Order: sequence, then C-alpha cells, then structure tokens
Amino acid sequence: MDDGVGAERPPWDAAGIHGLQRAREWDVVDTVEAPELPGERSAFVALPGGALVVEEGPEQPEQLAQAVERQLAPPFRAEGVKREGGLWAVGAKRVELVELPGVEGQEIELASHDDERSLVVDGERAFGSIPQLERPGYVVRARRVDGELWEVEAVRL
Repeated sequence: MDDGVGAERPPWDAAGIHGLQRAREWDVVDTVEAPELPGERSAFVALPGGALVVEEGPEQPEQLAQAVERQLAPPFRAEGVKREGGLWAVGAKRVELVELPGVEGQEIELASHDDERSLVVDGERAFGSIPQLERPGYVVRARRVDGELWEVEAVRL
C-alpha cells in the first residue's frame, strides 16, 4: 500500500489498528436465565468449597455462580448484570486468595524492588512487613474479601 510519498505502509496500519491489545477482563462470560433473582447487578467472590461472599446485589447469587463453575473452578470474582426479562450476563475471573491473620485495613499495596520497599494500607504509608505478600520485583495489591481472607494481585515492576 502506498502512502503517497513512495513508502509502503504495513497492512495493519491501513485498518487503523494501533497500540497494544487490551488485557482480557474476564476468564469466563456466560448468560443465565434467573427471572426470580432480584435486583439489576450482582458482584461476589466464590471461595473454594462453594461459599459466596456477596459484595453487591442479591444475597444468594448461586445461579450465577453455578453457571461460571461449569467452566471455572473457585476461587473467582464475578459480576452479573440483568438484561431483558430474567436473563443475566455474568463475567468471572480467577483470583488468588491468601489468609492474612492480624492484618488491619481493607486495601494494601506493597511494592518491593532490590532493597527498596513501600507499604501502603488504606491509602496511608505504613511501616512493617507482611511476609505473605512479599514478592521482590512486584507491586502486590490486596483487598479484604472476608475476615482474614484477602484477594491478591501481583504485577511485575
């Protein structure tokens, strides 16, 4: 393909495709007929063993969780949105869960690189250590799911 000045453009450029691919948000997406499920939205975490920690919406979103579990074993975080009639769309992604006994707060961010470490709890810089979250060369974010159980995400620096 000629750009008018004699240089050939790559074929992907002609279609307007630029930049990096967006990260996939969900590992599983499904629809579920659940007309008796109240509300318009649902957010929950499915724990190993089948328990559900509901963060938003109906107190018993088991039908949504069962649809996901056909393709993805717990633990996972799921969100559901009611569509027309009693149809729900549900998306879920795998999560890592760890127990952090005695740790205060609701959200933690721990970054460590070489000899430097930064710990932030609920938006405030903190001192101390959380050995279960130590991963050199990573930023580790954790948020409390229930009691001493935390959802953990690690991103390489």
